[in-house]
Amino acid sequence: MRMLGRISRKPWMWSWTAAFVVWFATIMVTGGASTFDLSQAALTFAAFSIIVGIGQMFVITLGPGNIDLSVPSTMTLAGTLALKLMEVDNAMIVPGLVIAMITGVGVGVVNYALIKALRIPPIIATLSVSFIVQSAAIWTNRGLRIKPPSFLADFTTANTLGVPNVAIIALVISVFAWFLLEKTIYGRWISAVGQSMPAAKMAGIPVDGTRFVTYIFCAVLASLAGYLLACFSGGAALNMGSEYLLMSIAVVVLGGTAVAGGDSNVPGIWGASLFMFLVVSMLNTYGLGAGIRLIMTGLIIISVIMLAGGRAR
Repeated sequence: MRMLGRISRKPWMWSWTAAFVVWFATIMVTGGASTFDLSQAALTFAAFSIIVGIGQMFVITLGPGNIDLSVPSTMTLAGTLALKLMEVDNAMIVPGLVIAMITGVGVGVVNYALIKALRIPPIIATLSVSFIVQSAAIWTNRGLRIKPPSFLADFTTANTLGVPNVAIIALVISVFAWFLLEKTIYGRWISAVGQSMPAAKMAGIPVDGTRFVTYIFCAVLASLAGYLLACFSGGAALNMGSEYLLMSIAVVVLGGTAVAGGDSNVPGIWGASLFMFLVVSMLNTYGLGAGIRLIMTGLIIISVIMLAGGRAR
């Protein structure tokens, strides 16, 4: 009982519990016929939310007001530039990845440059950059659906030992993110800045440098997600990152990361991302219309947040 009490106080437990309940309910409705396929689909589509969610989590951990609204446009531009450079050539896969990462670095630099130089709230700065980046993506794409190299298309849609390759990539990134947050001085700096920026400055922590690197890290992860998503979906589309604006924020909140900053939760990102996919899948299974699905999804998310919010500190 004591062990169960300790587990119930873990922030990530609620998102994982919600994901399991929805997964179990869906399996019961389908009679268990699609258990393996549903699990694979959940891991596959949740992987993209996990990657962008981790980047958003780092930014939100910096404290109130810190958020990156340029994630969707960064995904679109990075995926478009990478596929256009590769031109369906397997030999250009690495250069394509490099240009995607450079795109992320550039967006992150511009984001924080606006925040620091103009002293405007991050939500306004990143939203402004989002419009510019999306316009660049439109100009670059020009309505064409550029196809990925065959190797990347096969890799991102394939499995290794029954586990989707994109989920394995998300797992590697998650472990790296956990290591940064828990085992490095950079992770301690992020938490300190999020808990109290004035106190962090008084303690000698390089606040501006920490925030600068964090915004770049978020944009780079968004670029990587765009690169993988474009290859997975068979080409770069101008709206391919649109659903990840609210998704990247929702999985952070549902995953147990403190919106007030100073406290992050990597395992919770996984539970929340799986939950978000599974709840839509479950509602589709019941044959509900799009409007009803959105209402039900919102009510379920509110319920999970209320349950998690009532846990003992």
